[in-house]
Amino acid sequence: MPALNKWPQWPEFSLADVPVQSEERMKGYKKAIVAEHGEQSLRNAWIKTCERLEKITQQLITEGSSIIPVLEYENLENLDDEEKQRMKELGCFVIRGVIPQEEVSSQYKSLKGYIDSNKESISAWPEANPAVYRIFWTPTQQAIRGHMRHLRVQKFLNEFWHDSSQVTSSDPLTYADALRIRPPGKEFYGLGPHIDAGSLCRWTDPFYRKVYENIFSGSPEDHDSYDLNLRKDANQAAFEGSAHSTVFRAFQGWTAMTAAKPREGSLLLYPYVSVAMAYLLLRPFFTPPAQGDIMDASRWVFSADDGWFPGTHEEDSQYVSRESHPHLRLEQCLVYIPDMRPGDTIWWHCDMIHAVETEHSGKDDASVVYIAATPTTPTNVHYIKSQLQNFLAGKPPGDFSGGTDESKLTGYLGEKGIPSADARQAMGYGLS
Repeated sequence: MPALNKWPQWPEFSLADVPVQSEERMKGYKKAIVAEHGEQSLRNAWIKTCERLEKITQQLITEGSSIIPVLEYENLENLDDEEKQRMKELGCFVIRGVIPQEEVSSQYKSLKGYIDSNKESISAWPEANPAVYRIFWTPTQQAIRGHMRHLRVQKFLNEFWHDSSQVTSSDPLTYADALRIRPPGKEFYGLGPHIDAGSLCRWTDPFYRKVYENIFSGSPEDHDSYDLNLRKDANQAAFEGSAHSTVFRAFQGWTAMTAAKPREGSLLLYPYVSVAMAYLLLRPFFTPPAQGDIMDASRWVFSADDGWFPGTHEEDSQYVSRESHPHLRLEQCLVYIPDMRPGDTIWWHCDMIHAVETEHSGKDDASVVYIAATPTTPTNVHYIKSQLQNFLAGKPPGDFSGGTDESKLTGYLGEKGIPSADARQAMGYGLS
């Protein structure tokens, strides 16, 4: 599927975004990286990254959605190393048939009934066009998250990561998130091109910055996007903000409760996760030429004399835009995910640029449950233990404080809704 026909009215970013009171502090963050790695290393990384981007943007423009691998659940164990490496390089893929369609359709019907029975007590976002429901413990969410086949996929994806410290494992933990039922015919501008898992902290938190050391030191080609030994200690929530997840999610994911396709409230992704991330991290250190070809990276001027980190607001997710990040060629290179059927899943690396399309021109609601692949790490264990206590009390998880006491909702099952012993383990029972 080609890129967007018309670019939505998503925000653009400029130097004027930097609050005066934050200017010196933001400059300091830049200067600390320059002092550690040196101007020449950053210059080398910039040129290498932009040259690589030039090649992959041509590929994305040519291939569009077809570049995203599509796998069948039943074939996961038959993938060879080359196929897995391709999945890791791109950082996104569809796994079809994770939950059987008949089962999902039944669960979706149950979900709609649950919401209808409790509509006076449930809130959804945005207020003008409710679509994302801030509920976390519905029987349907519990059944899908804890489904044997879903847990198997989560573990499979967690195994893409490696950790020499041996203090983590691929055993999946259940990070409870919200759900979406998006009605047709209304526009939605709330989630333009962005990356989750923090924003400014990628440059400022010493453990997070260490994840990207090869990029800053001039060798972006050596960056390993799957090194959990480094990533497990990164503080994604170093700055307070409701957009930041405390938990490390190896892959974010949508599980389709209904059929969906482009132009119907679908998802857009920017494949080649490590290259796009390298560009994002280096962009604050370079300013475009006053005249001439803006796409010629060699003409950009190195500068650490301002406090602008494009698209970065410490309380929010990391955003990108056409004007602030021109070499990404977002308008041409954000690609639609393939058509989804009930029970299919789409997964994307935690560092991946993604956006929710603004239009839904279909005839039916488009529904997904947000379920990530969350490995066992010390930080994640700490959060999941706290989340379990909230669950037992019917309260929202820690990352979504405030909201509905779900234990008072009609049809609430609580512990009775956990489908299996493996699902209980993923929910945090037995964690020490």
